[in-house]
Amino acid sequence: MRIAMLSVHTCPLATLGGKDTGGMNVYVRDLTRELGRRGIGVDVFTRSQDEHQPHVKHDLGHGNRVVHIPAGPERPLHKVELSYYLPEFIGGVREFAALNDTRYDVIHSHYWLSGVVARELRAFWGAPIIHTFHTLAIMKNRIVMRPDEMEPERRLEAERHLLDVADRIISSTPAEEAQLRWLLHADTRKVAVIPPGVDLDLFHSIPPEAAKAAIGVPPGDKLLLFVGRIEPLKGVDTLIRAMALLKDKPGMPERLCLSIIGGDTVDDLALANAEMVRLKQLSRELGLGDIVTFMGARNQDTLQFYYSAAEAVVMPSHYESFGMVALEAMACGTPVVASEVGGLVFLVRDGETGFHVPDRDPEALCGAIGALLTDPALRERLGRQAAEYARQYAWPLVADKIVGVYEEVLAQK
Repeated sequence: MRIAMLSVHTCPLATLGGKDTGGMNVYVRDLTRELGRRGIGVDVFTRSQDEHQPHVKHDLGHGNRVVHIPAGPERPLHKVELSYYLPEFIGGVREFAALNDTRYDVIHSHYWLSGVVARELRAFWGAPIIHTFHTLAIMKNRIVMRPDEMEPERRLEAERHLLDVADRIISSTPAEEAQLRWLLHADTRKVAVIPPGVDLDLFHSIPPEAAKAAIGVPPGDKLLLFVGRIEPLKGVDTLIRAMALLKDKPGMPERLCLSIIGGDTVDDLALANAEMVRLKQLSRELGLGDIVTFMGARNQDTLQFYYSAAEAVVMPSHYESFGMVALEAMACGTPVVASEVGGLVFLVRDGETGFHVPDRDPEALCGAIGALLTDPALRERLGRQAAEYARQYAWPLVADKIVGVYEEVLAQK
């Protein structure tokens, strides 16, 4: 079996925490590695964003390739602008396959841009399409606060059309399946609910003292952690406001700090992410300059030390289709405090592996974090249960289910 894995707008080898890098990158990378271990050949096609990088890389092992297809200028582009270069991308994929005399049994596309490409490639290869949305425009548009954050109609139309043309849809949670059914009227006979996996060889518990030493955190500090893209729907402003409340709350640790991993930390305001600028300004206004640290993007291979060093990982998102960071943190034995939204409702077990809090509620977030900071026994129990719970998401178990979907559509073909 040979798979064409499509990840048009972001490369699975990219450093995490940037504007368009996050859980989907991890999903594509780790799934490709797991398929390779089983002898399944995979080519991951992504758009070239750096003319100085090789167009073909073998970094995922097992003979699998990441193929960077030139389409438009070889630099990062906004996803809406990128959509106009999809015909060029499609031509580049076809050319690569022809020159390498390669045909694919299955096309697995990720995000709507890749789904548009998959739709065209099927006409040439006759391969069935498996599609994973990762996020849905109709859900994002229900929670945005400003008109300029709205997803374009082109994406909405593409996602509706993909529900008709894809042979199977892989949904991360029952919540996403319900959204597809009720909001987009999807035929749920096409939908397979399969969560993303976690690499338990990488994400596992490390003694907190050793983890703190590895990342330069003083032994006596109580660290809270946010990991993710810096954009409004992640709700980082709610977390910063909760930190201001914690700072003045009686009984809190004196050496309390919050590390925010993700985004760009450049000082040049003309180059910085607008949301990053807003969050730094809010932190200064609330007098948190010595408590909140913006750390920028970090290599995923170092995140297990940050997770293990933290008292809690906080996910104050307004929308999450799944919440890969929560799963990684739990695998490291760290409780998660998360908004009660989307996939986080199913992934984080309230009172068992962490806590749920209402969306956009700094007071509730402060209360949940405070409970973990003042009760070490509670924090230890939730962390232990979190690590045990995460085991059921090991990539070998998840990949079994995905391969089952591949085999099913091939048998029907």
